Amino acid sequence: MTTLLIQTESIPLTVNLPMPIEMTMAEFYEFCQANRDLRIERSANGEVIIMPPAFSDTGNRNFNLAVQIGNWAEQDGNGLGFDSSAGFTLPNGAMRSPDAAWIRLERWNALTGDEKASFAPICPDFVVELKSSSA
Repeated sequence: MTTLLIQTESIPLTVNLPMPIEMTMAEFYEFCQANRDLRIERSANGEVIIMPPAFSDTGNRNFNLAVQIGNWAEQDGNGLGFDSSAGFTLPNGAMRSPDAAWIRLERWNALTGDEKASFAPICPDFVVELKSSSA
């Protein structure tokens, strides 16, 4: 059986599929491409997590955070900033999208073009995850 977690504001909703579906990284990428309107992550054990859009006030806080990190990254020049739409493949196999992230330029430049154009296989050097007002 395959489990999909659908995240409400703070509580995941689990959807069980009657047949096992184990997606390779390429299949997961295709799944995300076919469902571009969904915010999708994957846990280290393969659970697919589907989250709703952020509430407007949270979106404003995320935006302000991304602006601050982007300004800092531009002034500092030693790395790149990423917003909440960027997904990263972590060493444990999970694919996560933090609210904001920063990666040292030399680490980012060590990735291939194909790796950068997908869910980059890199753990950001700095991440921020905003706490939900309902959590």
